Amino acid sequence: MSRALKIAGGTAAVGAGALAVGMGTILGSLARAALRAELAVDDGPDELLDTPAQTPEQTWVRSADGTRLNVLSYGDIDDSDEVVVLVHGWTCSTMYWYPQINHLAGRGRVIAYDQRGHGASEPGRPRPNIALLGQDLDAVLSAVVPEGKRATLVGHSMGGMTIMSWSQQFPEKVDRLLAGVVLLSTADQAVMDNHLLIPVGLPSYTRPFVGLTGRAFTSAPLPIPRTAYGLRFAHYIALGRAARASHVAFVDEMIAKCPARVRAGWGAAIGRVDLLAGLEALSVPTTVVVGGDDRLLPPVHSKRMAEVLRRNDALRDLIILDGVGHMSSIEAGAEFNTILDGVIDDAEGRAVDGRAADGHRQADRSDDRAASTA
Repeated sequence: MSRALKIAGGTAAVGAGALAVGMGTILGSLARAALRAELAVDDGPDELLDTPAQTPEQTWVRSADGTRLNVLSYGDIDDSDEVVVLVHGWTCSTMYWYPQINHLAGRGRVIAYDQRGHGASEPGRPRPNIALLGQDLDAVLSAVVPEGKRATLVGHSMGGMTIMSWSQQFPEKVDRLLAGVVLLSTADQAVMDNHLLIPVGLPSYTRPFVGLTGRAFTSAPLPIPRTAYGLRFAHYIALGRAARASHVAFVDEMIAKCPARVRAGWGAAIGRVDLLAGLEALSVPTTVVVGGDDRLLPPVHSKRMAEVLRRNDALRDLIILDGVGHMSSIEAGAEFNTILDGVIDDAEGRAVDGRAADGHRQADRSDDRAASTA
């Protein structure tokens, strides 16, 4: 072996060693933080997490590339002017929305669907990318929003990105199809730059490996074991410090059902999002909600998105839920349901005002025609 090859081999070994030490230190600090964190509060079950008593209407919607999406519809389409469409996030499924489906039972039409590869929906053949999710949402809206009605879209985490991907690709449909939007615990850019999973105060030699560790954490196709330690990690990563044990167990079970390859593929995809144009296209009243203790997508994202919406006169409200983590509408189910009630009430009020205005315009036109023939 030549001297140059020996030097190259030695350099590579040193680099690999440094990488292993750096990433190992970071992951070790994360594990210690999770295991030392406060235990979840075991105060019994949460009825909002029960499987909805109402049997949904189950349909399949095909996206533009032929992927079949599982769509569940609750309530009577004729009971309200608006349709509520719930779009879940990464590693979740329609069960994420049980607290909202249970709360909205009997109040008009509520739609929840599984993102591709999640729940019962097919993964599809294309490589995961956020544009596909926007196209999936467009297919669902085309199938579930009847002519003359509009939708209130509620998107959590990757679901919020899905909404912005849709508005970025189909801006001409925003005002026609939407009554309002709720962006919940989400971001439009820089997803991997602002998370708070890794404890502060690590040795300086770990700094070059922080980004790589974050990407490996979200995009490695490794199975998640169901253990007591796994519950501690789910609590630390996804929920607030004082979360309820029933919420932690529910989230841990839901995430464990997501196939490892699906989790890895979409974890890599959301790390590359740039949806500012989609955020700018949201011209309807938009409510931004985030947990104050969200480690995955902390409030800095929501505050910046709210500023963009405010400049465009599209911000309805920015709400930060104190002490709540990333799974915000589960952890603060009752509080979020009150927020959602207000959003829906406002949308229905605008629909009534719009019909009244249309009636006045039609009456004025009739008066004009009568005057012209007098």
